Amino acid sequence: MLIGELSEKSGFSRDTIRYYEKLGLLKMSRKNRLPNAYKDYPAEILLRLAHIKKLKNIGFTLTEIGGVLALLERNLASCEMLKKMGREKIEQMEEKIAELEHFKNAMRREIEQCDGNCFGIRK
Repeated sequence: MLIGELSEKSGFSRDTIRYYEKLGLLKMSRKNRLPNAYKDYPAEILLRLAHIKKLKNIGFTLTEIGGVLALLERNLASCEMLKKMGREKIEQMEEKIAELEHFKNAMRREIEQCDGNCFGIRK
């Protein structure tokens, strides 16, 4: 399928698909080129894009997704390994949430104490 059809079926823009190729998340061989140099994306690419979308939607970065996909390609990804990665990601999220809570509370204190010299900045 051409990139337009792949874009439509996957929900990713053409630019995003090209970007994922550039990052190495999608791999196309030279044999997937048509005589006019257009790329003929195989059906497996659509499945790979679905995996990427799923992993993005639950909070993995593109770098992390690349690691997961590489493990899957080499049949090195066990369910336990993927669970471990998920637990580690949850820990990172919890740390980030705690950091944001700290900033939010600090901001609230500053707002409550604002008496014309807000945030220690004078006009």
